[in-house]
Amino acid sequence: MAIDLSTRAPRTVPSGYRAGHLARGPRSWSARELLVLSWLAPLLFALAWEAVCRFGGMNEQVMPAPSAVLATAWTLVKDGSLFVHLGYSLLRAATGFLIGGGIGFGLGLIVGFSRLAEALLDRSIQMIRAIPFLALLPLVIVWFGVDEAGKIFLVSLGVLFPIYINTVLGIRQVDPKLLEVAKVTGLSLRGRITKIILPGAMPSILTGVRYALAVAWLALVIAETIATTKGIGFLAMDAREFLQTNVIVLTIVIYAAIGVIADGIARALERRLLAWHPNYAREERR
Repeated sequence: MAIDLSTRAPRTVPSGYRAGHLARGPRSWSARELLVLSWLAPLLFALAWEAVCRFGGMNEQVMPAPSAVLATAWTLVKDGSLFVHLGYSLLRAATGFLIGGGIGFGLGLIVGFSRLAEALLDRSIQMIRAIPFLALLPLVIVWFGVDEAGKIFLVSLGVLFPIYINTVLGIRQVDPKLLEVAKVTGLSLRGRITKIILPGAMPSILTGVRYALAVAWLALVIAETIATTKGIGFLAMDAREFLQTNVIVLTIVIYAAIGVIADGIARALERRLLAWHPNYAREERR
């Protein structure tokens, strides 16, 4: 016996259920929701830290509460000293980053394009990269004294290697099939470099930039232990002499905040320069 399906009651769709939901799977998170989630863990950590300091009997000389650190920051902002120290540190970091990044990128291009240059340069560069900053500090003082040049040299040296390594890696990882197609179509050497090799290497290069930004601040902390009277590192060293734990914690928070801002700038640069890349284009659409 045949059954007329047209007479059956239509299936009800649950409220709020959108068409195509099953095809897409779980709903995608918006950029604003992801941003809020990314700050959830730091906020919870700060609240827990405040609670432990207030109700857990934590000695303020050992670990001051976030509220005490904010009060110290406000005091330094009002007298203007915080901006002076921050300005000196930012100038040193930016100068060292530009010098070291430019040298690292140039060496990366030379070694990436030439096996002969790799044989001549790469081993020496890797040997220098293995030397810790602290081991170089006495020699840097002998070379440059305690002036700004020594501090900028240490930052430049730290920044150079991440950008160099990632530039070489990015160039070597370009798909050979694309280069073969470029040769067949008669694309010039300059066109192959600007239209295929450098765009293909750009994700790796920008990864090196993000890592180099973090290393720049690490090198700056060490550099500012050399005799100086200005900078966030000096502020921390001076606070240590007087057991001002709240100032020491404040400098750590400042370093962390600058690291987050620098990483955000690097991510924005990635989205702009890699808009052609499907992964970054997908992230832009979310």
